[in-house]
Parts: sequence; structure tokens; C-alpha cells
Amino acid sequence: MIQLSNLDCQSCGACCAHYRVSFYNGECDFTEQGRVPTDLVKTVNPFMVCMSGTQLNPPRCVALNGEVGSSVSCNIYEKRSSACRNFEAGSEACFQARVAHGINIDDLQIA
Repeated sequence: MIQLSNLDCQSCGACCAHYRVSFYNGECDFTEQGRVPTDLVKTVNPFMVCMSGTQLNPPRCVALNGEVGSSVSCNIYEKRSSACRNFEAGSEACFQARVAHGINIDDLQIA
């Protein structure tokens, strides 16, 4: 039986190409505590931004490299937002993104 929480995200990336990745604009690098590069975000409202590309239909984060369901990486992994840091591999949202991309759980690699 596969433990979904042990799935290797580098062989998936479905979450980065399924959801709008929104977070507080204070996480952007224009603030002292911010880390996310400002040139990679779009304004959602006066307090929130989203990763560029995730506001589109279909969404795909501009920081995502590679082919979803195969081999992917994040250009800003060390500087990624709290939305990305808190997204749980194997969660219901993860499963829904994988299903939407036609990714068979049996085809994914275990970390």
C-alpha cells in the first residue's frame, strides 16, 4: 500500500499546475521578511498576491520547471511561499490535483 505522505513531489508537480497559489503580500521580497521574488507574483487584492501563471485557466506556476507527472522542480524552492510550504503531499487537495492531471498514484515514485 502506498503512503501518500511519502510521495516524491519531484515526480508530480500537479499542485503547481492546478491551484491558484495565493498568499499574503508580506511574503514578497519587497519587505524585510519577504522571500518570494516580487517579479513572479500578480496582485490579487491590496493584501494578497498569487504566483504568476496560477491565476490563468489552466493554471501553471511560473516557477515550475519540467513536465507535470514526470520530472519537475521549483525555481524558487528555498524562497517559496507559505502556501507552497504548507501544501501537504498526499492530502485530499494533492489527490484532486493529481486526478485532474490524470496522474495514476501507482506511477508516482516514493520519496
